[in-house]
Amino acid sequence: MIEVTRLNGTKLLINPHLLELVEETPDTVLTLTTGRKIIVKESRQDINNLVKSYRKGIMADD
Repeated sequence: MIEVTRLNGTKLLINPHLLELVEETPDTVLTLTTGRKIIVKESRQDINNLVKSYRKGIMADD
């Protein structure tokens, strides 16, 4: 899971395997494979880095 922050400051854990699309419009909008959209404070690049770190962590656990 990766931790992101909604615009109201609420922290949220998201399964990165469900991320389908990350857009900056200028707010960062995460679109999940379920069709749900979540607006977060983190930038597109921050989300990219979080997902990369998550995946590296999975590979290190093997």
